[in-house]
Amino acid sequence: MRKTLFVITALFFISLHSIAQSSKGPQAAKAVYLEGGFPGMLSVNYDMRFEKKQDGLGFRVGVGGWSLNKSTLLFVPVGINYITSKNSLDYFEAGAGVTFVSNSNYKDGETGPFKQTFGFLSLGYRKQPADGGFFWKAALVPIFGKGFFIPYAAGAGLGYTF
Repeated sequence: MRKTLFVITALFFISLHSIAQSSKGPQAAKAVYLEGGFPGMLSVNYDMRFEKKQDGLGFRVGVGGWSLNKSTLLFVPVGINYITSKNSLDYFEAGAGVTFVSNSNYKDGETGPFKQTFGFLSLGYRKQPADGGFFWKAALVPIFGKGFFIPYAAGAGLGYTF
């Protein structure tokens, strides 16, 4: 599982770097980053604005997971977000989405918060240069699902914006 996740992550970064190098003209802000915490536990993510500008409405999608005591969880966070800034470097981010969870040891009739999916909200800060380069983010990420609500979950990410 670890080797597969590493290979997928490496190919993901290489392909996105190739796309960034070949495109010309005004582009929508894009970012690739590793995130720890919620909504993807330990994940690789892609984030992009819908319009050809640095802020505004966009989306995120990722893949991550966790393995402990012969049980493997696969997390796939998908969401929409809105980022805004007054100075093109420091951004406020607000978002919402759902994380799909696959448990290798799931048995019919089991219950629990990580049975199939959970929702998340995201309120946080991004340090994202307008001309591309290193980027980082930190956010409060409340998670919720059938029968549970965790208001103080958090996440942080490091990556590259282009």
